[in-house]
Amino acid sequence: MKRKSIIYIIWGTAAILLAWGLYIVFDPPAEESIIFFPLNENAQYQSADTLLTLNDNKVNNLYEVNWKISSVLNQDAYLRQDIGFLFVNGRLKAKMSEWEQNTDRIVEEDIFRGKESSLLQAISFHYAEIHDDEEKYTSAQTMSEDGLYVIDSNFSPLSSFRKPDTDAEEEWKAILEKVTTQQLEYNWEKTMEAFNINGKEYFQMPLAELPRYNSTPPRGFRTEQWKMIVGNLWEGLYKNYFLGIRTKSGTVVDPEDSSMPLILIDPQKGVVLVLLTTKGGEPALLKQTFPVQ
Repeated sequence: MKRKSIIYIIWGTAAILLAWGLYIVFDPPAEESIIFFPLNENAQYQSADTLLTLNDNKVNNLYEVNWKISSVLNQDAYLRQDIGFLFVNGRLKAKMSEWEQNTDRIVEEDIFRGKESSLLQAISFHYAEIHDDEEKYTSAQTMSEDGLYVIDSNFSPLSSFRKPDTDAEEEWKAILEKVTTQQLEYNWEKTMEAFNINGKEYFQMPLAELPRYNSTPPRGFRTEQWKMIVGNLWEGLYKNYFLGIRTKSGTVVDPEDSSMPLILIDPQKGVVLVLLTTKGGEPALLKQTFPVQ
């Protein structure tokens, strides 16, 4: 592992300096990254939250939504990192990442500015890399999400809701979900055709639905198997989606305005596929495998 080799080099240097009587303590630098290690049985998240909140007033004719990600582990970790995606009507409009070394908590905030009525969906992955010793690395992980319907219409005051309380909100919910779903399904079908994938052979879910299975895995998956799939999936999403999308043509493009990824899993074959289209409409595919027992 990359960090192991760094540690060995630093400690080797420290040993030489100590021989000369120089007492210098080295603190190996952490690196911003998400790497799935075996899960630590003793590390648990005391809290993990994603929150979207609409501000009351517009600024320069744009509404503002506060986007906050926070989490607290029950112990300090060598590396704490939280990443988040914000989708608006099924398109990636913003992303956040914050990391700290030797801490138990992460808090990060941003403001999204938009116009017109929209469905906002935010999803976060909360990650900790724990060094039990120089030879044993473990990790802790969980997810959180929030959804917000923002109504920005000339015929009504600026407002938002998570669950509809009125007939008008029920109508807005139906409209926004229909528009979002139709566009996403079109893009996902286009990607399946491009890579000759039969979606009926897989268990499917949009990325925004993944946190629903934080506590209980989908039917057909064992708990430990599911946690391993999720951890490896987010490692892949960070490297191949958050940091940039590698397209079918081999180029790497910014993920902004790309479609929400669709996750396809075949538990019998041990295959995970992540499908999406870029801002320019080019299909992209991430493929992972996992052991089948």
